[in-house]
Amino acid sequence: MDMDKTAASAKDKRVEIAIHHWAPRFVSSGVPLTDFEEVTAGISRWDEWCAAWGARAAIHEDLGRQALAGGFTLSAGEHLTRAAICYHFGKFMFVHDLEQMKRAHRKVIECRSLALPHLVFPGERVEMPYQGKRLAGILRKPAGGGRPPVVVMCVGLDSTKEELDVYEGIFLARGMATLSFDGPGQGEAEYDIPIRGDYEVAVKAVVDFVETRPDLDASRVGLWGVSLGGYYAARAAAFEKRAKACISLSGPYSWVETFDGRNELSREAFRVRSHSKTVEEAREVARTLTLEGVAKNIRCPIFVVGGELDNLTPPHNAKRIAAEVSGPCELLIVKGGNHVANNRRYLFQTQTADWMAQRLGVPKR
Repeated sequence: MDMDKTAASAKDKRVEIAIHHWAPRFVSSGVPLTDFEEVTAGISRWDEWCAAWGARAAIHEDLGRQALAGGFTLSAGEHLTRAAICYHFGKFMFVHDLEQMKRAHRKVIECRSLALPHLVFPGERVEMPYQGKRLAGILRKPAGGGRPPVVVMCVGLDSTKEELDVYEGIFLARGMATLSFDGPGQGEAEYDIPIRGDYEVAVKAVVDFVETRPDLDASRVGLWGVSLGGYYAARAAAFEKRAKACISLSGPYSWVETFDGRNELSREAFRVRSHSKTVEEAREVARTLTLEGVAKNIRCPIFVVGGELDNLTPPHNAKRIAAEVSGPCELLIVKGGNHVANNRRYLFQTQTADWMAQRLGVPKR
């Protein structure tokens, strides 16, 4: 019997789901391909997932701390960012073991925070008032000083602000600041603030914060969102009239319409992060995440991207959003693209950033 086939067939279904759906995302977000191949090859049960990724992340963390101790700060920032992304992908869907997930999450925050001052485009941790609590974010600014425009970046169901290093860098290189944040049900907020459909409330708090920063141009704010964050950004654009432009990547039009068809990891993550006791209760929360009757209120320019082969958020969602908005709209269905077209990022990533730069009045580069 072929041992490779035997090993593959022995893998936990949840491990297979994670590998099948998100391999391109891991690599395009900064996980070395060899790391992905070696770590996943050694996992047969979902219970092993978080620890296995933590062990690989620790190698990158040690390299980062050694570089930091030796004064090689640029190398330290790179190693520690890589550590954070590996720790993140260990915890991203690991909601069945909250204690282990929280330990990994603390390492995500710790490593990324250590890295931020030493990046080519340095960053700082910020906290924004939100309904008596605070939302955590990462603010990074482009070279050149002045008061740059800022792109407010909305993460998805299982992503956090620490995952967005690659996306941030593309905007930063084009002269825009980035403000990635953990909103309700996300990252640092997921433990005590549940997912909410009216995400515009969270985005308002973030834009309010931008207005307090004299080093940012609050008159030039763009919104960006990925996966479920693609819904969040579009939803916010319908209400947050200070936004000058919006990018929505693989955002669902109506979350409940995709809920039952999603894999068990996504459904369970939504249940936990919506603070629902049962799947049925989570489905009711899912009904509140909709652009029905809302998309028509999006009047700022919007760039909507979908993947032709996306089976998590099928491309008809992007088409429906684009059909209903009232303002200028660019629609791109990436041929051969999977969820968020992570396997074809070169077909939309720089193009959408250039589009945003034009809408926010940044000279071409």
